[in-house]
Amino acid sequence: MIKASGIHHIAIMAADIKKHIAFFSDVLGCRLSALFDMHGVPGGLHAFMHLNDHCYFSIVELPDVANVPIELGVTHAGTGAGISAPGTMQHLAFRVDTGEALLAMRDRIRKKGVNVIGPLDHGMCQSIYFAGPDNMALEVATPGMALDTAQWVDPAVLEKAGISDDEAQAYMTPDAYAGESGSVAQPPYDASKPHMPYPDAIYQKMLETDDALIIAAGSYAEPPVKAKN
Repeated sequence: MIKASGIHHIAIMAADIKKHIAFFSDVLGCRLSALFDMHGVPGGLHAFMHLNDHCYFSIVELPDVANVPIELGVTHAGTGAGISAPGTMQHLAFRVDTGEALLAMRDRIRKKGVNVIGPLDHGMCQSIYFAGPDNMALEVATPGMALDTAQWVDPAVLEKAGISDDEAQAYMTPDAYAGESGSVAQPPYDASKPHMPYPDAIYQKMLETDDALIIAAGSYAEPPVKAKN
Protein backbone atom coordinates (compact mmCIF):
# COMPACT_ATOMS: atom_id res chain seq x y z
CA MET A 1 0.00 0.00 0.00
CA ILE A 2 1.33 3.43 -0.97
CA LYS A 3 1.18 5.93 1.89
CA ALA A 4 3.53 8.29 3.69
CA SER A 5 5.90 6.31 5.94
CA GLY A 6 6.98 9.07 8.30
CA ILE A 7 8.01 12.72 8.53
CA HIS A 8 11.02 13.65 6.40
CA HIS A 9 11.12 17.18 7.80
CA ILE A 10 8.98 19.89 9.36
CA ALA A 11 9.97 23.43 8.35
CA ILE A 12 9.71 26.31 10.83
CA MET A 13 10.12 29.98 9.93
CA ALA A 14 12.82 31.82 11.85
CA ALA A 15 13.51 35.49 12.35
CA ASP A 16 17.18 34.58 13.04
CA ILE A 17 18.27 31.18 11.74
CA LYS A 18 21.45 31.22 13.83
CA LYS A 19 19.40 31.54 17.04
CA HIS A 20 17.35 28.48 16.08
CA ILE A 21 20.37 26.42 15.04
CA ALA A 22 22.08 27.24 18.34
CA PHE A 23 18.98 26.37 20.40
CA PHE A 24 18.18 23.05 18.76
CA SER A 25 21.82 21.99 18.66
CA ASP A 26 22.74 23.02 22.21
CA VAL A 27 19.46 22.47 24.08
CA LEU A 28 18.02 19.45 22.24
CA GLY A 29 21.21 17.91 20.84
CA CYS A 30 20.14 18.01 17.18
CA ARG A 31 23.17 17.99 14.86
CA LEU A 32 23.31 20.62 12.12
CA SER A 33 23.29 18.48 8.97
CA ALA A 34 22.75 21.04 6.21
CA LEU A 35 22.72 24.81 5.73
CA PHE A 36 22.39 26.29 2.24
CA ASP A 37 20.72 28.98 0.15
CA MET A 38 17.09 27.91 -0.15
CA HIS A 39 16.54 26.34 -3.56
CA GLY A 40 14.74 28.70 -5.92
CA VAL A 41 13.99 31.24 -3.18
CA PRO A 42 16.14 34.41 -3.45
CA GLY A 43 17.47 35.51 -0.07
CA GLY A 44 16.22 32.39 1.69
CA LEU A 45 18.38 30.30 4.03
CA HIS A 46 17.50 26.66 4.79
CA ALA A 47 18.88 24.50 7.62
CA PHE A 48 18.31 20.85 8.47
CA MET A 49 18.79 19.58 12.04
CA HIS A 50 19.30 15.81 12.35
CA LEU A 51 16.80 13.79 14.39
CA ASN A 52 17.64 10.48 12.76
CA ASP A 53 18.79 9.42 9.30
CA HIS A 54 15.21 9.56 8.02
CA CYS A 55 13.73 12.53 9.91
CA TYR A 56 14.86 16.14 10.17
CA PHE A 57 13.78 19.40 11.75
CA SER A 58 14.08 22.19 9.20
CA ILE A 59 14.51 25.93 9.74
CA VAL A 60 13.85 28.62 7.13
CA GLU A 61 14.90 32.27 7.24
CA LEU A 62 13.54 34.62 4.57
CA PRO A 63 14.09 38.35 4.06
CA ASP A 64 11.97 40.62 6.28
CA VAL A 65 10.63 37.77 8.44
CA ALA A 66 11.91 39.62 11.52
CA ASN A 67 9.54 42.46 10.62
CA VAL A 68 6.45 40.22 10.77
CA PRO A 69 5.01 40.61 14.28
CA ILE A 70 4.39 37.54 16.43
CA GLU A 71 0.82 37.68 17.68
CA LEU A 72 -0.20 34.93 20.09
CA GLY A 73 -3.56 33.54 19.09
CA VAL A 74 -2.95 34.44 15.44
CA THR A 75 0.55 33.61 14.23
CA HIS A 76 1.47 31.44 17.22
CA ALA A 77 -0.37 29.36 19.80
CA GLY A 78 2.36 29.86 22.41
CA THR A 79 1.30 26.71 24.31
CA GLY A 80 -0.25 23.35 23.48
CA ALA A 81 -3.55 24.75 24.77
CA GLY A 82 -3.45 27.97 22.74
CA ILE A 83 -5.07 28.85 19.44
CA SER A 84 -3.42 29.93 16.19
CA ALA A 85 -4.64 30.62 12.67
CA PRO A 86 -5.76 27.66 10.54
CA GLY A 87 -2.81 26.11 8.71
CA THR A 88 -0.19 27.32 11.19
CA MET A 89 1.80 25.09 13.55
CA GLN A 90 0.05 24.82 16.93
CA HIS A 91 2.89 22.93 18.63
CA LEU A 92 5.77 20.64 17.67
CA ALA A 93 6.42 17.36 19.50
CA PHE A 94 9.74 15.55 19.21
CA ARG A 95 10.02 11.83 20.09
CA VAL A 96 12.18 9.76 22.39
CA ASP A 97 11.78 6.00 22.80
CA THR A 98 11.49 5.49 26.57
CA GLY A 99 10.41 7.14 29.79
CA GLU A 100 14.03 7.12 30.95
CA ALA A 101 15.06 8.97 27.81
CA LEU A 102 12.25 11.49 28.38
CA LEU A 103 13.56 12.29 31.86
CA ALA A 104 17.09 12.51 30.46
CA MET A 105 15.86 15.03 27.87
CA ARG A 106 14.20 17.02 30.65
CA ASP A 107 17.53 17.00 32.48
CA ARG A 108 19.39 18.15 29.37
CA ILE A 109 16.96 20.99 28.65
CA ARG A 110 16.98 22.18 32.27
CA LYS A 111 20.80 22.01 32.36
CA LYS A 112 20.74 24.49 29.48
CA GLY A 113 18.69 26.91 31.60
CA VAL A 114 15.35 26.31 29.86
CA ASN A 115 12.25 25.68 32.00
CA VAL A 116 10.34 22.44 31.39
CA ILE A 117 6.96 21.17 32.64
CA GLY A 118 6.13 17.47 32.97
CA PRO A 119 6.19 14.66 32.13
CA LEU A 120 2.41 14.51 31.91
CA ASP A 121 0.84 11.10 31.25
CA HIS A 122 -1.64 11.11 28.35
CA GLY A 123 -2.04 7.33 28.16
CA MET A 124 -0.98 7.16 24.51
CA CYS A 125 2.19 9.08 25.39
CA GLN A 126 4.04 10.91 28.15
CA SER A 127 5.17 14.45 27.38
CA ILE A 128 7.29 17.33 28.60
CA TYR A 129 6.62 20.92 27.51
CA PHE A 130 8.84 23.98 27.02
CA ALA A 131 9.36 27.02 24.77
CA GLY A 132 11.67 27.57 21.84
CA PRO A 133 12.87 30.62 19.91
CA ASP A 134 10.23 32.92 18.41
CA ASN A 135 7.58 31.72 20.89
CA MET A 136 7.51 28.17 19.55
CA ALA A 137 5.45 25.71 21.64
CA LEU A 138 7.60 22.58 21.97
CA GLU A 139 7.10 19.08 23.36
CA VAL A 140 9.11 15.90 23.73
CA ALA A 141 7.01 12.73 23.97
CA THR A 142 7.54 9.03 24.45
CA PRO A 143 4.97 6.42 23.39
CA GLY A 144 2.62 4.97 26.00
CA MET A 145 -0.07 2.36 25.46
CA ALA A 146 -0.79 1.14 21.94
CA LEU A 147 -3.30 3.20 19.97
CA ASP A 148 -6.24 0.80 19.74
CA THR A 149 -8.87 2.64 17.70
CA ALA A 150 -11.67 0.94 19.66
CA GLN A 151 -10.43 2.82 22.74
CA TRP A 152 -8.90 5.95 21.27
CA VAL A 153 -11.46 7.02 18.65
CA ASP A 154 -14.19 8.52 20.85
CA PRO A 155 -17.73 8.37 19.34
CA ALA A 156 -18.68 11.52 21.25
CA VAL A 157 -15.78 13.40 19.69
CA LEU A 158 -16.56 12.02 16.22
CA GLU A 159 -19.97 13.64 16.66
CA LYS A 160 -18.39 16.93 17.77
CA ALA A 161 -16.20 16.86 14.67
CA GLY A 162 -19.17 16.19 12.40
CA ILE A 163 -17.87 12.76 11.37
CA SER A 164 -20.47 10.07 10.67
CA ASP A 165 -19.97 6.38 11.49
CA ASP A 166 -19.46 5.57 7.80
CA GLU A 167 -16.95 8.39 7.43
CA ALA A 168 -15.10 7.22 10.54
CA GLN A 169 -14.79 3.71 9.14
CA ALA A 170 -13.46 5.11 5.87
CA TYR A 171 -10.92 7.30 7.70
CA MET A 172 -9.71 4.38 9.82
CA THR A 173 -9.36 2.09 6.79
CA PRO A 174 -7.96 4.23 3.94
CA ASP A 175 -8.22 2.83 0.44
CA ALA A 176 -5.34 0.58 -0.57
CA TYR A 177 -3.28 1.96 -3.46
CA ALA A 178 -0.16 0.49 -5.03
CA GLY A 179 0.78 3.33 -7.40
CA GLU A 180 0.91 3.43 -11.20
CA SER A 181 4.64 4.00 -11.80
CA GLY A 182 4.20 7.77 -11.99
CA SER A 183 1.89 7.61 -15.00
CA VAL A 184 -1.09 9.54 -13.55
CA ALA A 185 -1.51 12.87 -15.35
CA GLN A 186 -2.08 16.21 -13.63
CA PRO A 187 -5.84 16.44 -12.94
CA PRO A 188 -7.83 19.39 -14.28
CA TYR A 189 -7.85 22.45 -12.05
CA ASP A 190 -10.64 22.21 -9.46
CA ALA A 191 -11.19 25.31 -7.33
CA SER A 192 -12.72 23.20 -4.54
CA LYS A 193 -9.38 21.42 -3.95
CA PRO A 194 -6.45 22.86 -1.95
CA HIS A 195 -4.03 24.90 -4.06
CA MET A 196 -0.68 26.63 -3.57
CA PRO A 197 -1.12 30.43 -3.58
CA TYR A 198 1.02 31.30 -6.59
CA PRO A 199 -0.26 34.11 -8.84
CA ASP A 200 -3.12 32.53 -10.77
CA ALA A 201 -1.66 32.91 -14.26
CA ILE A 202 1.69 31.45 -13.19
CA TYR A 203 0.05 28.61 -11.29
CA GLN A 204 -2.20 27.64 -14.18
CA LYS A 205 0.83 27.63 -16.48
CA MET A 206 2.71 25.37 -14.05
CA LEU A 207 -0.20 22.94 -13.99
CA GLU A 208 -0.28 22.87 -17.80
CA THR A 209 3.49 22.29 -18.11
CA ASP A 210 4.87 18.80 -18.62
CA ASP A 211 6.20 17.22 -15.41
CA ALA A 212 9.65 16.68 -16.95
CA LEU A 213 10.05 20.40 -17.68
CA ILE A 214 8.98 21.41 -14.17
CA ILE A 215 11.35 18.87 -12.65
CA ALA A 216 14.26 19.99 -14.83
CA ALA A 217 13.68 23.68 -14.08
CA GLY A 218 13.10 23.33 -10.34
CA SER A 219 15.58 20.68 -9.22
CA TYR A 220 18.77 21.49 -7.30
CA ALA A 221 20.40 18.11 -6.76
CA GLU A 222 24.03 19.07 -6.07
CA PRO A 223 25.22 19.90 -2.54
CA PRO A 224 26.35 23.54 -2.14
CA VAL A 225 29.93 22.50 -1.31
CA LYS A 226 31.84 20.43 -3.84
CA ALA A 227 33.26 17.12 -2.61
CA LYS A 228 37.00 17.05 -2.03
CA ASN A 229 38.86 14.60 -4.24
